[in-house]
Amino acid sequence: MALRYKLGIALAVFLALAVVSMAAVLRYEAPCPEVTAGERSAGGMQAVHYYCYGAPDVLALELTDLPDLEEHDVLVRVRAAGVNPLDWHYMRGSPYFMRFESGLAAPADRRMGVDFSGTVTAVGTAVTRFKPGDEVFGGRSGAFAEYLVIPEDRSLALKPTNISHTQAAAVPIAAITALQALRDKGVVRRGQTVLINGASGGVGTFAVQIAKAMGAEVTGVCSTRNLGMVRSLGADHVVDYTRDNFIDADQRYDVIIDNVGNHSPLAYSRVLTEEGRLVMVGGAAGDWLGPLSNPIKALLLSPFVAQEFILLMAQIRQADLEVLAQMMTEGQLKPVIDRQYALLDDKDAIRYSESGRARGKIVLNVSGGSRH
Repeated sequence: MALRYKLGIALAVFLALAVVSMAAVLRYEAPCPEVTAGERSAGGMQAVHYYCYGAPDVLALELTDLPDLEEHDVLVRVRAAGVNPLDWHYMRGSPYFMRFESGLAAPADRRMGVDFSGTVTAVGTAVTRFKPGDEVFGGRSGAFAEYLVIPEDRSLALKPTNISHTQAAAVPIAAITALQALRDKGVVRRGQTVLINGASGGVGTFAVQIAKAMGAEVTGVCSTRNLGMVRSLGADHVVDYTRDNFIDADQRYDVIIDNVGNHSPLAYSRVLTEEGRLVMVGGAAGDWLGPLSNPIKALLLSPFVAQEFILLMAQIRQADLEVLAQMMTEGQLKPVIDRQYALLDDKDAIRYSESGRARGKIVLNVSGGSRH
């Protein structure tokens, strides 16, 4: 017994030391090197890079070479780039578990941005789907730049002619997240009741429109100043969270899309139908387990209820971009743009995104111009 006790103590000490060591590794941040801003040149391009984790001041607009073009690649002149919370999460390396992918101590990939819209300027010798002059939109690391290269079979689609580059750049991550949350995870059917918590944000504004296009009865939760905007997107009902708490109401929903994470799964279960679905898109803030707190609680609650609690990890797929393009062409989906910034104002754009006050999307106009 004494030996078992000692072994147990030794194991506990070992695990504690391992956790502390891992925490120290994840929290460590390499110092930032000095980087000078680049200037325009006929032989290169401007791009936003970051070499260390931290606040928006770590971002640097610098001159770099044009990306190489392989046989299956498409070279795009970026006209506009969408700003997403994902961008500043990578910039800060937070939550810390992201650093297992993005790089310990310092980012492994120095490029910024994912969503873009632009014009094809060149294609590889084996490309058949796109040609120079095509207007396209999609998702690719390094979107905060004047040019980027993307394989033709990746997240790239023709831009609808009735949508501007600024609008198209707002679409990929947020709209695909909304589409996959409703269609794939929520399995929304015509006539069902759907609640969008965080209906005025990037994902929320798309989710309201897509849910309506799917034939659902939609309730949007937002602040007072956004009630009219959410109604204009097609919401049948709106809830002002500054005055009312939908958790305390009698209404039950077949599907809840949670973009905020401000209620527990147990609370959501009280306003879901007996076999309803909660799709968790957004989470609580925090460098450690904050964003994972609700998924962990949902995992513990799931064995005791018939309702489903689902964590969404959206994937940008070409087929889904084409679905969204068709919806925009038919007038079923229109991006909501809050603010536009020039590429050189990227730090201000990220700061505004971090504030959590954006109504819809924030876009960088990469082709030039001043902030407005």
